[in-house]
Amino acid sequence: MSATNDQVLEFGLGEETYCVSIDYVTEIVDVGDLTSVPNSPPHVRGVMDLRGRTTSIVDPKVVFDIDEDGAERRIIVFDPGIVSDQGAAGWLVDEVFHVVTVDEADVDTSPAEGDDAIRGVVKREEGQFVIWVDPSEVHS
Repeated sequence: MSATNDQVLEFGLGEETYCVSIDYVTEIVDVGDLTSVPNSPPHVRGVMDLRGRTTSIVDPKVVFDIDEDGAERRIIVFDPGIVSDQGAAGWLVDEVFHVVTVDEADVDTSPAEGDDAIRGVVKREEGQFVIWVDPSEVHS
């Protein structure tokens, strides 16, 4: 049986590197003006207008309990089809690195049992790891 390969977009949150399947991503934009939304959940930083569509901006550091500051320079905008009944959404990330191809053989299961938002851990050279997250689980 041959291994399957997936393309992922790698991005930084604090000191760690994360990735999502490129299939979920529609665009990457610079951080603009965010409008706060009263009484929104703690992980929702606000909304912004992207090409005429109101887009909810989520802070994945809150979602994944990452207690680190960062540059918060970019927004990864996801396909609205993954955000059940919530409209368009984007994640506020510190930096976007690149798209890479991942061999399934290099992906270990998540050490966080019961957390469906973590698809797995991608092994890299020199003991480095990239945490593969599933935005469809975060927004379900």
